[in-house]
Amino acid sequence: MNQTPFSLSPEYRDYVWGGAKLRPQVVPTAEAWIVFAGNRVSSGIYSGRALSDLAEEFGAELLGARAVAQTGRRFPVLVKILDAAQWLSLQVHPNDAQAKMLEGEGFFGKTEAWHVLENEPNATLLAGMKPNITAEALTDAIRNGSVLDTVESIEAKAGDTLFIRPGTIHALGPGLLIYEIQQTSDVTYRVYDWGRPQTETRKLHIEKALAVSSPNATASVLSAPQMGDGEAKILTQCEYFKLETLFVEEKSATLDTGGESFHALTVIEGQSQIRAGGKAFILNKFETLLIPAMCGEYQVSPLKRSRLLKASV
Repeated sequence: MNQTPFSLSPEYRDYVWGGAKLRPQVVPTAEAWIVFAGNRVSSGIYSGRALSDLAEEFGAELLGARAVAQTGRRFPVLVKILDAAQWLSLQVHPNDAQAKMLEGEGFFGKTEAWHVLENEPNATLLAGMKPNITAEALTDAIRNGSVLDTVESIEAKAGDTLFIRPGTIHALGPGLLIYEIQQTSDVTYRVYDWGRPQTETRKLHIEKALAVSSPNATASVLSAPQMGDGEAKILTQCEYFKLETLFVEEKSATLDTGGESFHALTVIEGQSQIRAGGKAFILNKFETLLIPAMCGEYQVSPLKRSRLLKASV
């Protein structure tokens, strides 16, 4: 595989709760899927090809030794930007074993993390259980539609990061723009949908939700870390993914894939230049560059004061 990085064409999802920030000309737009198996390459010698095809063909050269050891040649993560203008459904995800049991072979659980990009004043989200909720009380609440009384409300602000384990009931609220990284899985069980009518594509999944929801689940909130110029820090990590933040104002930062994992860089503030694989790339706000694992060392330099998020395995 050529070691040169490449950009990807986002795919959009126009769900009912979306807003106008991702595509002002198409409202509502709820999600931009910016790094996932189905993305098409939009630059370079692989232009037009699907990321899943490249992963299958090049394996560890693209994905990295660590990624291939865990999930083979399947592209292992899904990165989205979500624009919540209304409440998302209250939902819960299974772990790998539960997904296989409830959905069948070839299905995977969904561990995810959120990083808050923008928030309107007093914007909130729901994640985890209030103290002392028993399994029986949670079951009753899910069945009778009073589950909102059992879930913790969290005021979310830009820079916050939340790790959402399988079994955690959760929902994003209005006024939040969110970067989400997750396992490559779309297994979601809706618990409550704010009175919206059920349709073929938007149903409640009460029995499956009961099978995977944990009455002890909590969500930890990490506030924005203090960053030095040219510094990278880990926001959250687990066996499925690692999310880091990078700040460059006057200094450049040198990073290295080490052959272990691809790096997916997304600018969330400012404008940066990435020098990798013998070429230079300019990234503007919310643009993403995928660095193949075989690339090795590369540099991130500020064209304007910049913050970036880096997704890897």
